[in-house]
Amino acid sequence: MRLFLSSYRLGSDPSKFLRVVGPPGRIAVIANAADAWPPAARRSAVTSEREPLRSRGFVPEEIDLRDHLGDPDSLRARLRGFAAVWVRGGNTFVLRAQLARSGADAVLTDLVGSNELAYAGYSAGACVVTPSLRGIEFSDDPEEVRTTCGTEVVWDGLGWIDHAVVPHAGASALADEGIEKSLRYMRDNAIPFVALTDDDALVVETDPR
Repeated sequence: MRLFLSSYRLGSDPSKFLRVVGPPGRIAVIANAADAWPPAARRSAVTSEREPLRSRGFVPEEIDLRDHLGDPDSLRARLRGFAAVWVRGGNTFVLRAQLARSGADAVLTDLVGSNELAYAGYSAGACVVTPSLRGIEFSDDPEEVRTTCGTEVVWDGLGWIDHAVVPHAGASALADEGIEKSLRYMRDNAIPFVALTDDDALVVETDPR
């Protein structure tokens, strides 16, 4: 398993990202954390991810999980054409719901766990791989799941790592009162966590499952 988990995009040291995803090539972009946003804002969210990747030689292509709802086999087939996936920020709960609705949670767990696919994600894309999303509700609104996806909130993360991630800590421009509440919740409930500033990134590398 190869994971690059950051607070905001590539952080201050892009070499960590390159170490995880390997040589530049095609990279799948998943932007479903932005599905609750107005259509124009969501399109802009996808566009904004392309330039940082293109500037480093990658060829980003969006994979919209909404195109694969209830059809994980078609999603698996599409992902097999890529060496890495890039999962952007937004609402962690909406992202988790779309992963579940499309079967991407199981497909990615298989492909990433077997090292067939490298995973890079920031903010919501980092939070979703943790054991639980409890505590993230202070920053991301779980109610957006019902209005956007028409399903119940999924509180379990993908469980690829054994601790929580709290992005946008410290002097982040995206820091707000919700981040402090999330940190307090983790401490008060003795939940292992890592707080990431927007300069920080975690690299996780393990043997294939």
